[in-house]
Amino acid sequence: MNSATPLAERMRPRTLDEVVGQAHILGPGLPLRVALESGRIPSIVFWGPPGVGKTTLARLLANYSDAQFLTLSAVMAGVKDIREATAKAQLLRDSLQPRRTVLFIDEIHRFNKGQQDALLPYVEDGTLILIGATTENPSFELNGALLSRLRVFVLRPLDEAAIIDLLQRALTDTERGMGAAADAVPESWLARIAEAADGDARRALILLETAVELSRAAGVQDDALLEKLIGRGLRRFDKQGENFYDQISALHKSVRGSDPDAALYWYARMLDGGVDPVYVARRVVRMSVEDIGLADPRAQRMCLDAWDTYERLGSPEGELAIGSAIVYLAVAPKSNAAYVAYKAARAAVERHGSLEVPMHIRNAPTKLMKNLGYGQGYRYDHDEGDGHAVGQQFLPDALVGTTFYAPVARGLEIKIGERLAQLRAVAASERGR
Repeated sequence: MNSATPLAERMRPRTLDEVVGQAHILGPGLPLRVALESGRIPSIVFWGPPGVGKTTLARLLANYSDAQFLTLSAVMAGVKDIREATAKAQLLRDSLQPRRTVLFIDEIHRFNKGQQDALLPYVEDGTLILIGATTENPSFELNGALLSRLRVFVLRPLDEAAIIDLLQRALTDTERGMGAAADAVPESWLARIAEAADGDARRALILLETAVELSRAAGVQDDALLEKLIGRGLRRFDKQGENFYDQISALHKSVRGSDPDAALYWYARMLDGGVDPVYVARRVVRMSVEDIGLADPRAQRMCLDAWDTYERLGSPEGELAIGSAIVYLAVAPKSNAAYVAYKAARAAVERHGSLEVPMHIRNAPTKLMKNLGYGQGYRYDHDEGDGHAVGQQFLPDALVGTTFYAPVARGLEIKIGERLAQLRAVAASERGR
């Protein structure tokens, strides 16, 4: 292979045994391995982060099944390109020496519904074996009709051991690898490159190739040179896709689970990926309402103050205020009782329809309304003993005795629960008279 070809392309696996890091789908007896070795391959979507072998596996599927390999990028291609690809596939299928066609579509999640629908008849009749690659969750990004005709295989980020194995292979492969130019690359460099690659084989090989070239030009293998090359590491985070929602979910669940260390880690990961701190601030306020609630009403105020502090200070100082609020939420007593009560009240509204407001608590701003009995019999609570007009009804008749709110025995809700129990007991005794 031409030495001008990038190392990542030269080292692309040619056989299943050269593929690293995907043993969970390529191990002996597993469906994808069996399909590859038998040459009977279904239409597939490979879902996984960049640099884990999606394109490589598509090429291997075509090679192992002796199929024509066509490729389209969903970023550039349209329905016209799909039609041209299917025409080529039909010609080959109907030729004197018929062969199947694998159509590989990179970033298939970028196809709109019309483009995805254009593939359906050709996948159904076997004209095409469709193989899509996506970094996004296919259950959200592919329409149901197309997804139902594809088998989904999830590819995982490569661990550091797998990447080091790949780097060592690139150094020792005399045909495709670095050859004599990389004889003296220290093991510590391989470990550092594997760490910086963050599960991406392509990135690892690019870093290795560049590091070797720079060290040769400088005439020395300097650790500082490698660190300068690596620079600020990039973690997987796309601000709107699967990683984004997975990480905000992890932050929320860490707070709910009272783990401040995990909560801070996921917050730091999101900031590292470039999330807007204002988005996190909004979510943190939601956490205070949904998961802390009345067990500690101060939590909501603290979160709003942290949001305001960030708006005034910006980054990085304002990010600390949000981080402090996250720690507070994580260690605060938890209650979703008010949240559950609110949803129960909404459900009651939907279930019972437009129940009438009891006459004695209706507003009576006009003489006519007073004559009709609006407000008649209402007892002003502040004029009653203990500031409470005992036994007065506020729910519609059909819901008298219904309770929505059940305080938990944590934080301030311990006291709230004690008071509410007294009020409800008195109300029940009045109703029983």
